[in-house]
Amino acid sequence: MNTSQTIITELAKELGADLVGFCTFETAPTYLAPHLTHAVSIAVKLSDAVLSTITDAPTYIYFQHYRTANALLDSIAFRLARQIEKMGYSAMPVAASQSQGKNAPYQGVVSHKTVAVKSGLGYVGKNGLFISELYGSKIRLATILTDMPIDETKPVLENGCGDCQLCKFACPAGAIYGELPTTDGERNIDPEKCSRYMKEKFQDIGRGSVCGICIKVCPKNK
Repeated sequence: MNTSQTIITELAKELGADLVGFCTFETAPTYLAPHLTHAVSIAVKLSDAVLSTITDAPTYIYFQHYRTANALLDSIAFRLARQIEKMGYSAMPVAASQSQGKNAPYQGVVSHKTVAVKSGLGYVGKNGLFISELYGSKIRLATILTDMPIDETKPVLENGCGDCQLCKFACPAGAIYGELPTTDGERNIDPEKCSRYMKEKFQDIGRGSVCGICIKVCPKNK
């Protein structure tokens, strides 16, 4: 790990990040910044006590916690990007919760999960969630795209779901296929079905924007 990576890692941990990783893409992951082919992945762990309140539906305390985790990640990413710029490089923070709007409502400008996987922090599970080696699926992610040199990265981890299908049977929307994601990036969940169910059934909790059941049942969290 070079000096710049060490500085960013230490600052990210100081600001509240639980995981930090680095990776390089052959081509930039977004057309918005074709010169930014390197990325920093950051993650914060969700509270075990808060997740324990989820049963067959999300709770308001989980919704508030989810939003707070996103806000923390956005703040960390913003401040890391400023530090990278101070070191003489370009940096673009990408918010924890983001999409491309009505034309691609279930697709982010940058896939935080892809960046985290390439950074060696974990893998995408059958639940469609990123599963970290240390904290399972009980995390939230954000990304900083940059041209800061990256000398060392962690190896990509092998998927660890095995034969487990707990998330498939627990999903009230029936949106989880119970299969591993394909190497070409094809989804192993139905995001539209997930979103539609949340809006119909959990409208009283954050206007149907969260669920968390698939996180709660994932055995990797234990």
